Formats: sequence, structure tokens, C-alpha cells
Amino acid sequence: MTLLLKKLFPHPLLTATLTVVWLMLVNGVSAGSVIMGLILGTIVPFLTAPFWPDRPTVRNPVRIAAYILIVLWDIVRANIHVAYLVLFVPSAKLRTRFVTVPLELTSAEAITVLAGTITMTPGTVSADVSGDGRALLIHCLDAPDPDAVVAEIKQRYEGRLKEIFE
Repeated sequence: MTLLLKKLFPHPLLTATLTVVWLMLVNGVSAGSVIMGLILGTIVPFLTAPFWPDRPTVRNPVRIAAYILIVLWDIVRANIHVAYLVLFVPSAKLRTRFVTVPLELTSAEAITVLAGTITMTPGTVSADVSGDGRALLIHCLDAPDPDAVVAEIKQRYEGRLKEIFE
């Protein structure tokens, strides 16, 4: 039974994600859209499975929900902060800069999620990953203390991603 499920759903997390994304795209939940989402969520991973020789392993799936909640909270918090900066701080007083974040993550999937998280958070954007994957270059709209930015990213995101992926 397990072998059949692995063949039918080579990437179950991707299947679930694609199904949810489909439901969000059709902007409604009906029997037809759920079935279509499940069909797409099954066919796409099945067809792309040969391109994924090393499946990403998620060591602690329960931590994913906690990580998502933290990221959502940080996005709300950052939106408020960026709105304050745009409305009340003159652009000459903004301390925009590039900050290099040294990475302890080794999984390409974890580094990708970290870069995406930073980009989704208003006021920061991932600009580059070093060739060896040991550092991430980010641009900050306002970073008076670059070391504090690095510490916050490592504490809030990188440590949790290590628990999830590595």
C-alpha cells in the first residue's frame, strides 16, 4: 500500500500545495474545483517526478505551521513599519543597504524558502546567493543596524528552517 501511495503521490506536500493553490485561483470551493485541484495536484508531481531525483525531505512537518504563522505575523508587522517609513520618514533619512547573511543551511530547498521569506516580507528583498550557497545577500529598505538584521533572520527563520529541512 505504501509503495502504491508513493508511486501515485511522489510529492505529497506538492500535491497538497497545488490543490490549495488551484482552489485559491478559482476563488471558491466546490466539488468540481476540489476534484480538479486534486487531479492537477496528482498529475503535475507525477509528470515532474523524474526531474526530482533527490526529493526534499521535511524532517519536522508540524513545525511548518508554526513557521508559516511566524512569517505571516512578520509580514503584517513589516507592512506597518514600511507604511510608517513611506508616510513619515524622509527618504534622505532612510538607511538602505545591502546586508550579507552567512548561512548555516545546506539544503537548497531550505535556502530557497529563506530567500522567499525574506522577499515576501516588506522592506527586504533577497538579491543573491553566493556561489557556494553559504551566504545570502539581501537589500533592506531601512537597516540602521545590519548586525541586528542578520541576527533576526538567523533567529526567526534560519533556525526554524534547519529544524524543518535538515
